[in-house]
Amino acid sequence: MQAQAGTAALKSAKYNSVPDARPTVFRILLAISIVHLFNDSIQAIIPAILPILKDTMSLSYMQSGMIVFALNMTASVMQPAVGLYSDRKPSPYMLPLGMALTCLGVFGLAFSPNYWFILLSVLFIGFGSAIFHPEGSRVAYMAGGSRRGLAQSIFQVGGNAGQSLASIMTALIFVPLGQKGAVWFTVVAVLGIGVQMFIARWYGGYMTAHPRPAKSAAVRRMSPHRKKHVAFAIILLIFLVFARSWYHSGVSIYYPFYLMEKFGITLEHAQLYIFLFAAAGAIGTFLGGPLADKFGRRNVIFFSMLGSAPLALVLPYANAFWAYVILLINGLIILSSFSVTVVYAQELIPGKVGTVSGLITGMAFGLGALGAVALGGLIDRFHLPIVMQMVSFLPLLGLLTFLLPSDRTLKEWTAEAEGQEYSIGQPQPFQVNMPHPKL
Repeated sequence: MQAQAGTAALKSAKYNSVPDARPTVFRILLAISIVHLFNDSIQAIIPAILPILKDTMSLSYMQSGMIVFALNMTASVMQPAVGLYSDRKPSPYMLPLGMALTCLGVFGLAFSPNYWFILLSVLFIGFGSAIFHPEGSRVAYMAGGSRRGLAQSIFQVGGNAGQSLASIMTALIFVPLGQKGAVWFTVVAVLGIGVQMFIARWYGGYMTAHPRPAKSAAVRRMSPHRKKHVAFAIILLIFLVFARSWYHSGVSIYYPFYLMEKFGITLEHAQLYIFLFAAAGAIGTFLGGPLADKFGRRNVIFFSMLGSAPLALVLPYANAFWAYVILLINGLIILSSFSVTVVYAQELIPGKVGTVSGLITGMAFGLGALGAVALGGLIDRFHLPIVMQMVSFLPLLGLLTFLLPSDRTLKEWTAEAEGQEYSIGQPQPFQVNMPHPKL
């Protein structure tokens, strides 16, 4: 017994030998958040310009839907593949390369003469986004130091802010300028390439200062029992993100039509409700990371789902005034776990930052986009009010959060995984005694 206790003490000392006080590089976090805003605002021009393309090119609803589908599937489904590759071979200059593809796609979108060139341009934008998100999340992970929740919040809030600009861009750019107005976003993309070059230099210096340790097959082994637990937790986390994305899509895409049908308001007025929902969501995304650092990742995920459930259930029955209030509060609550789920998954599978980020922000949200299509089919069959009432029950799935490992268990798993993955005597990744490069 004493021998076992001594072994446990040695393991504990080994896991805690490096204090969790890694520095946070805010200039890099701010830079990657700005590029995230650029990237997602460019993505947002696709649905914003769609009504104009439909009219000028006489597109069918099916063709219009295929444009958005091509963007979402390319940008989402490719992310895990990019993350898997970059986990094996970190490539700092993939970041400016991705933005260069996006720039090419935006230029093609502005001057495409027909539907097929539009599709090709959208694919370039999608590929650029698929490259950016896993690598951008990796940069946030590295620059965040010991404050990974805050780091992911700063990174993700840039993307949420970019997405919320779609309605403003429609009014200020595409209505007066039409399709060719998209060319102005090549300027945004070029600025993004410049910022990405600065980030890539820091990224390369960081990798030099924090070399990847040598691994052996014996050290990488994880018990089959633990693998099952981790696999179950990842699948459940993706399901929760899918449910959250499905609810978010239902409100963002279909609730304006519900408002117009129920209260007889204009589309412009209805979009104001959605703008408030999106803006509150951006604030919630920023606040969620620091709250998770303080109160625990699982607790914030649980609160973001169950905390929004009562208001979600009331929303279909609210009048025009209370709908403002409910959407404002619910946007703040339900997206508070937006960045937290990414950090939770990264800690669930340490060493696979790109792959995990691609799964959570890519694959899961791609499935959410498919869910939005399914909701459209349900509306055609059962009518809008009934489906909006069905959507209001989705946050209740947050009860499944209790099946996720607690933060304490997750830390034990992470320590064990790092102890198994890296040989004794090799430098630990992201270790504090190795200074960040100053570029």
